Formats: sequence, C-alpha cells, structure tokens
Amino acid sequence: MYGVSAAGMSEEKYTEITYGYTLALAKTLVALNPNMTCTYVSGEGTNSTEKARSMWARVKGRTENDLLKLGFRQAFMFRPGAIIPLRGIKSRTKAYQFVYDYLMWLVYLIKWIAPRSVVNTTELGLAMIHVTQRGYDKVIVRPKDILVLAEK
Repeated sequence: MYGVSAAGMSEEKYTEITYGYTLALAKTLVALNPNMTCTYVSGEGTNSTEKARSMWARVKGRTENDLLKLGFRQAFMFRPGAIIPLRGIKSRTKAYQFVYDYLMWLVYLIKWIAPRSVVNTTELGLAMIHVTQRGYDKVIVRPKDILVLAEK
C-alpha cells in the first residue's frame, strides 16, 4: 500500500486511492485481527474536521477519522511535516524528488531553525515500531512526537 500526491489529480480519483483503498485494506485487517495496531501516515496539515479548503487535507482527515473508528486495538495517525530521506530513498513524486535533489539545503535549514518540525525516514520508522510495541498517549502523532517515539 502506498500513498500518492494530490497534485494534478481529481478529488474523485484521489479519494478512491487515499480513502477507498486504505479503508478497504483496514476493514479486512481489523476483521482478521482486531488486536493489531494500525499506523497510518497522513501528513502535517491534515484536517480532522474534513472541512479544509485543501482537497487533500479533507480526504486525509476523513481517512484518519474512519480508521480511528474501525476497532483496532490501537490506531495512530502519523502526521510528519518535512521528511529527510535517508539510505538512498527516492520519491515517486517528481516535485518531491526535485526538492530532495536541489533544495534539501532548505529542509536542513528548516530543521536547524525548528528542530522538532522535521524528521527523517529512520526516525519515522522507529517511531512506528515503538508506538506499536508500547503505545502512546496521543492518536495524532506529529513531528515532535515522532522524534520522542524514535528515541524510546
């Protein structure tokens, strides 16, 4: 399962992929084993009210809301902001890869100015493992939470 960028995509198609596919998989998994933990990577700016002006923020908010209602033992919605890709990770989204290739210095500058607002792929992965093993007191997991969880 993977996410897609909303850039250039109709709301109908973006909803089908982001909401439809995700909920179909999650419903199947929770039916097979409701004792599992669900971790979903959404994004900073996701809107839980489902009334945002940005189409992607509404769709991600709806997806998060419905995942939280499914009945998993635990469910966590990860909302990373900027992510620094490590170990040769490349983005399938051309615009993101352009940023990684030519503007990564800007992401590092943001991290220097606001160190708890940017995470890397290793920190994100460790946080997901740790939240699954030990739980967490918040279901919406933001960059500063990801950094805390990655250290546990």
